[in-house]
Amino acid sequence: MKLAGGGVRSPGGSAPSSSRLQRDLPAEPQLFHRINDRLVHALLAAAALLIFCLSFLVVADVIGRAVFSRPVKGTPEIVSMSIVIVCFLLAGYSVHSRSMLRTDVLVGLMGPRAPHIASLLSGLLGAAFFGLIVWGSHEPMLHAWSTGEFEGEGALRVPVWPARLVVMLGSLLVALIYLAQAVAAAAALLRGERASAAPPHAS
Repeated sequence: MKLAGGGVRSPGGSAPSSSRLQRDLPAEPQLFHRINDRLVHALLAAAALLIFCLSFLVVADVIGRAVFSRPVKGTPEIVSMSIVIVCFLLAGYSVHSRSMLRTDVLVGLMGPRAPHIASLLSGLLGAAFFGLIVWGSHEPMLHAWSTGEFEGEGALRVPVWPARLVVMLGSLLVALIYLAQAVAAAAALLRGERASAAPPHAS
C-alpha cells in the first residue's frame, strides 16, 4: 500500500518516509556545519539580491525597447552570465540543506543502514563531479582574467571572469559539502548507527 510521502507500506511493517530519512542522515562535522551554514546563507542572500536587481534590469530593457526603441545595452550578456552566477551561488545551499532531488523509495526498503550507504555514495560521487568542475574551470578563469575576455560588442563589454570565478568557487564549496556528508555517513556506518525505520508521527 502506498504512503502519502511516496513510500510503500508492507504487510509486516512500514517504510520510512522521505522526510524521516532526510532527518535520519548523519550531520556534517559540527564546526564545518556552523561555518558552512553561515556561508551558504550569505551566498543565498547574495543570489536573491542579484535576482532582485536583474528583475529591474529586464523591466528597464523591455520598457526601453518597447516605448523608446532604446534597449539597455548589454542586458542579454548580463542576464546570461548572471543566471550562471545565481545557479552556483545557490548550489551550496541546496546541497547543504539536502534539497537536491533524491529518490528514497528503494532506500527505505533496503534496511536501516541503507540511508547512510546512499549518503556515502552520493557524497563521494558529488564531490568527484564538482571537483572535476573545479579542475576544469580554473584555467579558463585565469585565462579570462589575464586576457580581459568579455561578452558583448560596442559600448558595453561585460567581463567573463566574475562568472567563471563563481563557477569555480561555488563548485569547490559544493565538493567540500559533499565530502563532509560522505565523511559523516562513513563515520555513522563505522559506529554501527542505523536510521530509524519508524514513520514520523502525524501532526
